[in-house]
Amino acid sequence: MSEKQFTGKSAIVTGGTRGIGKAIVLELARRGCNVAFNYARSADEAEKLKRELDSMGIKAFAAQCDVTNAENAADFVKQAAAELGGIDFLINNAGITRDTLILRMKEEDWDAVIDTNLKGAWAFSKAVLRPMMKNESGGSILNIASISGVVGMLGQSNYSASKAGMIGLTKALAKEVASRKITVNALALGLIETEMASEMNAEYREKILAQIPLGRLGTVQEVAEIACFLLSDSARYITGQVIQPNGGLAM
Repeated sequence: MSEKQFTGKSAIVTGGTRGIGKAIVLELARRGCNVAFNYARSADEAEKLKRELDSMGIKAFAAQCDVTNAENAADFVKQAAAELGGIDFLINNAGITRDTLILRMKEEDWDAVIDTNLKGAWAFSKAVLRPMMKNESGGSILNIASISGVVGMLGQSNYSASKAGMIGLTKALAKEVASRKITVNALALGLIETEMASEMNAEYREKILAQIPLGRLGTVQEVAEIACFLLSDSARYITGQVIQPNGGLAM
């Protein structure tokens, strides 16, 4: 596989300034891909990342965008396509958690998680299809879901529902756009070593680790490399699938 396999290609990564999103942005860039990413509040982090991408010699575009607003998403995609010369890949990574038991969950906690995680993925997918359909070789959409959407997690009724919804979106959209050479897949991630995971209660972390057959959390770099494979020409016959990098937590 060529180190610069994505030279001439362009990608959008939502929520690209931290954690998994940032790792995917950087891995795409290392492979020669032009990258656009949005951020919600971290303007300083976004500017720092954009400078790093510029130094790698690829086209980079960053802008603040509320993923829960379909009009904002469409505007971002339009700007990104203009800046990068088209869109080949979309990685719907933006997501939040507001965990608590359903009896204690406020309506705004439900709405915020569903709107960010699920509506955001829908809005960006819808917006990106027209520019993607113009590509002779089609394109790829990758939804960053979670094992929570497959098995459900205690205290995560909102998050689990949003990620299960992303899986349903993945399968339905894959059927709609396959004739246009566009693949749509999802990663149902297990526990990944991110800032969010580092804030986990130590006792709870040990309890979860004991349930993972491989005995460790995944890394953001591992996720980024799996993502790049699913976007690559090597995976053009894979669509509508939910890949589960989870260390064996769910089988």
